[in-house]
Amino acid sequence: MGTRYVRLVHLTGLRIVGVALCLLLVMMMGGPVLAHEMPGASPLSPEELQKVSPEDIQKASPEEIQKAGPSRAKEAGLQAASWLLTLPYGAAKVAYAVGGGVVGGLAWVMTGGKTEVAKSVWIPSMTGDYIVQPQHLTREKPLRFMGVPSGEPSF
Repeated sequence: MGTRYVRLVHLTGLRIVGVALCLLLVMMMGGPVLAHEMPGASPLSPEELQKVSPEDIQKASPEEIQKAGPSRAKEAGLQAASWLLTLPYGAAKVAYAVGGGVVGGLAWVMTGGKTEVAKSVWIPSMTGDYIVQPQHLTREKPLRFMGVPSGEPSF
């Protein structure tokens, strides 16, 4: 019984870790999540940018050019930093959400099927941000580890 039980627990633990890693990869590799427009970036399309004459660029002051939008290097740095920070943050968030799912399920069972009690655990633990975005790093958008309960504003 001892060896068989340890093997079963070990395999179950490996499956849970595998599922968590798969969920993390699926969330991280989502194209639309990473392909967002940076706030403050130029609202002009590439075609419209080609119509800008060199004289217009020469007339612009360095301050005007800098205000037009963040540099490509800054955008790339923010993207890289947000991707690197998403790895540990996302793993912790997935673990927290799985734990909240288990605790919420136990609360539902213990209260005789009262969904409100379970949701009071599920909503804060399973909602919120799973991915760190550049707007979180520039403080334009709050990073919410725990979700906002349904009765509160999410601004």
